[in-house]
Amino acid sequence: QVQLVESGGGLVQAGGPLRLSCAASVSISSLKIMGWYRQAPGNQRELVARFTNGGSTNYADSVKGRFTISRDITKNTVLLQMNSLKPEDTAVYYCSAENYSWRSYWGQGTQVTVSS
Repeated sequence: QVQLVESGGGLVQAGGPLRLSCAASVSISSLKIMGWYRQAPGNQRELVARFTNGGSTNYADSVKGRFTISRDITKNTVLLQMNSLKPEDTAVYYCSAENYSWRSYWGQGTQVTVSS
């Protein structure tokens, strides 16, 4: 069982930064995929950014150049640095992980609200 705990959400003005953190209960080196998704009211959950097997990264087109995903293997933590935030970035952000047995895990979510 993998537990993921997010932190760092909150209210920020448009154009400002925010950093999200996701702490895993296992070594993140043992996970195949780890990253961030978000879900705005009335919308489907969508990928924001993730690490895939081998350490490569994927970003949603809407966040490229503004968001950066990173990881600290010693702390079993994945970070999402969000810059130049826009009101349309408002959503609940979820940390997600997948192990090598194709099992997925989700955090409880953290609210990010960007005011205009």
